[in-house]
Amino acid sequence: MSTMTTEQMAELLVGIARSQIAMADAMENFKPGFKATHLRPAAESAARIKMNRPVVLSDFPARVLLQMLGRNPPTLDAVTRELESLLNQNAAVTSGLSLDMTKS
Repeated sequence: MSTMTTEQMAELLVGIARSQIAMADAMENFKPGFKATHLRPAAESAARIKMNRPVVLSDFPARVLLQMLGRNPPTLDAVTRELESLLNQNAAVTSGLSLDMTKS
């Protein structure tokens, strides 16, 4: 099995967000105001933007979707950099934790 690079993962996240935007555009055409009234608040809740806590990897896909809803969608490079940053933070946290109780 091949290993996925950070850039490939970012491409996948951007592609998923684009497909979600296509669905949102279809709903917007059916019911004007759908994005602002229903989609954005739900995505903000999923991204946990209003909570005072650091960004975690599980919030990242919803944050990409929110960025795609804006006037200037993120570039692949920006998504890759942010994803690498989150992965590095996650690796630093998990490397410091160990469940091995035989080590002192």
